Amino acid sequence: SGEPAAPVAGGIAVRGFVRGAESAPVPQAAVTLISLAGRQLGRSVAQADGSYVLDAPSAGSYVLIASADGFQPQASTIVVNDEPVAFDILLSGTSGLTGLVRALENGLPVKDAMVIVTDVRGDLLASAATGEQGEFSFAELVPGTVTVAVNAVGYRPRALPVEVGGTGVTRVEVDLQAGSRVQGVVRAPQGPLADARVTLVDAAGNVVGTATTGADGAYAFTDLDAGEYTVIATGYPPVATALTVAGPGADGHDIELAHPGE
Repeated sequence: SGEPAAPVAGGIAVRGFVRGAESAPVPQAAVTLISLAGRQLGRSVAQADGSYVLDAPSAGSYVLIASADGFQPQASTIVVNDEPVAFDILLSGTSGLTGLVRALENGLPVKDAMVIVTDVRGDLLASAATGEQGEFSFAELVPGTVTVAVNAVGYRPRALPVEVGGTGVTRVEVDLQAGSRVQGVVRAPQGPLADARVTLVDAAGNVVGTATTGADGAYAFTDLDAGEYTVIATGYPPVATALTVAGPGADGHDIELAHPGE
């Protein structure tokens, strides 16, 4: 019939239709009536034709909240007088985001990369690992600007802004640059040195990273750009040695520490 059923309880009827794109009804949408103080006063589930009906206890101002799977929630302020209120609700659909993560050097897919989506405030919206073909997919994202951050073992992390469209699925491809790795062992005359502090400095003199050796004297720096670096180890009188990082892969660089005269 297109007309929602009459409310069961007494009060002032608030009725209407919940519609989506192109005025299509949104069945099973949840419609909740809230007082301005935040108290739930009633709840209705939209019928097959999108119709809903609620009872406001008395005249006054209320908040009407509608939500449904695949749609953005909608909150509206309504003013109820002594007569029934007709109020239709329009819901906007959520959008999807899919994409591929590939290696910049050869275009091959990067499996098990962690893809994180955050909003403009930095709040986490979704996260997932890429599949065998480097693919990822997120559904039910609110349209607008998001940040897509990707991190994978052996690659430099990357973040980029993405504009999620108002309808349909937005597609993005992310190329990751392989990160170089420097690893080695700090040794003293008696053997590997634990708890030695190792500092990596780039050609401009900036500290790229610091590490503390483990019980086996080992240290490592990852996600490095190719270039010239200086490695400084302290624990004994400091030793500074220069090295060149060639590119993707791991470079070994062991360090000998000793007291003067040893």
